[in-house]
Amino acid sequence: MTTAVANERLEKRFDKWDADGNGILEWGDFEQEAAKIAQNFGADARSKEAKTLREGFRNLFDHLTQAAGAPANGPLTRDQFMSVTQNLIFEGGEADFNRALGPVVKGIVGLCDKNSDGQINAGEFEAWLTGVGVAGSAAQEAFDKVDSNNDGELSVDELLAAVREYHFGRLNVELLG
Repeated sequence: MTTAVANERLEKRFDKWDADGNGILEWGDFEQEAAKIAQNFGADARSKEAKTLREGFRNLFDHLTQAAGAPANGPLTRDQFMSVTQNLIFEGGEADFNRALGPVVKGIVGLCDKNSDGQINAGEFEAWLTGVGVAGSAAQEAFDKVDSNNDGELSVDELLAAVREYHFGRLNVELLG
């Protein structure tokens, strides 16, 4: 992992989540991202799954603003976001990372887990990629890279590890769009 790769990916994440393009992150930006993902899955905004995803994004936003010392509803500047997320990914450890991002990943799992087994199969994974705005054309290859125990299913833990590995620059599967 190079710092340049990590920073580039975090900058891209900031730009993606800055829904209104005003150069700062506010709760409304995260709320819009959750709504867009739910809509991409065809979920009603009032559905349990969409609400779970929204709550996951709220948890993440609260974690980031608190860590940055920002007001509860933000905003977060680009510099604050970069500092806090770099710390979360590279210094905070796996437990801290999973605590912050776990609810978002679980929310997306809830949207695409059509057989309700709590895991993501290859077809559901392709829907996941499409739902977060990533081309699903290479879904099987990406699935195989993320399926670390080769059981044909992706657990929340495997998905969280893949998100983290992406930000370390060791995996080129972008699970959060």
